[in-house]
Amino acid sequence: MPVKIYRVTPEDEKNEEVAWLCGDEWLLTPQSEALSAWLQAHAAKLQPAHYVADIGFSWRRDAMAGGPAFAPETLRQMADLGMSLFISEYRGFADEIGKEAYDTTLPLNTALERTRDR
Repeated sequence: MPVKIYRVTPEDEKNEEVAWLCGDEWLLTPQSEALSAWLQAHAAKLQPAHYVADIGFSWRRDAMAGGPAFAPETLRQMADLGMSLFISEYRGFADEIGKEAYDTTLPLNTALERTRDR
């Protein structure tokens, strides 16, 4: 899932897409790094408004704890622009995406159940 950046518009209008980063990347760290880099390059060109940066990710099978962190400068840029950060977790493991289709009839905790079995 890419990082989708958009400007929120009034209810009767479609939100305005600002940027689409990372293509088919499902890992959180590369997406957060791409968002930080994009803000460094483009934040000064945007007028403050109501923006959303939505990062969609799936679990890493080898995750032990922790994860990416945003620097205060990145968070300040987002705040100055009026940008909210959505972190959207999708079921499954990042290394399975593209190898199997998501079956929406499965319970949402399928990935967690597979982890418990190990």
